[in-house]
Amino acid sequence: GEIVGSSQSSGINAEYGGSNIGTTGTAMLAALAATGEHRSVTIQVAVSHLFFNIFGILLFYPIPVMRTLPIEGAKRLGNTVAKYRWFALVYLLLVFLAIPLGLVALSFNIYLFGVVVGIALLLLAIFVILSLLQKYCLHRLPTVLQNWKFLPAPLRSLQPYDAVFSKLLFCIKKEEPVGSTIMTKDFVEVLPLRNGGMITPEKCASVAGD
Repeated sequence: GEIVGSSQSSGINAEYGGSNIGTTGTAMLAALAATGEHRSVTIQVAVSHLFFNIFGILLFYPIPVMRTLPIEGAKRLGNTVAKYRWFALVYLLLVFLAIPLGLVALSFNIYLFGVVVGIALLLLAIFVILSLLQKYCLHRLPTVLQNWKFLPAPLRSLQPYDAVFSKLLFCIKKEEPVGSTIMTKDFVEVLPLRNGGMITPEKCASVAGD
C-alpha cells in the first residue's frame, strides 16, 4: 500500500501553505530588530523569503491540477524510502547539501551557471513531456519511447544502487516470510500459507496442542 494517502490534498495544501507563510514572520521580526549598516540587507533577505513562499502558494494552490503534485511527490518519496531505506539519507544529502553547494559554486561563473541550469531545465521538460505522452498518447509514440527501457538501468531505476548503498549504510530490508508466525492457542487471526491454504483458529489450537 501507499505510505501517504489518507489525507485530503486540499487540507494538506492549506496547512503547508499557511505554515510556510508563518515561518517568514520570524525572519521578518529578526530583520526589523537588526541595526547598523546591514539592516537593509537583512530586511531584503527576509522580504525575499516572504515573497518566495507567496509565489510558491500562488503557483500550486489556485490551480487544481498543481495541488496534486506535492501530494503525489510525497507519496512517491514515501514509497521509495519504504523500499530503499538508504534513499532517505541520500535524498537529504543531495537536495539540501550537494545541489545547493553546487549552485553556489556555479554562481561564481554566470555563463557556466546558465548553461548547467538550462540543460537541467531542458532535461526536466523532456522528462515531463514524455511522461505525459506515455500516459495519455501511448499508442502514438514509437515503440522505443513507450517506456523507459531505452535508458541504461542506473538512469531509470534505483535497483542497481541498492546493493551498494545497502551494504554501506547497513539498510538491508528484512522481510518476514509468509506463514512463519509461531502458533499459540490465543492466536485468533487467519493467516495465509504459501501453498494457498489458510490457518484458522481451530487449526491453530490443534497445532499448539500438538
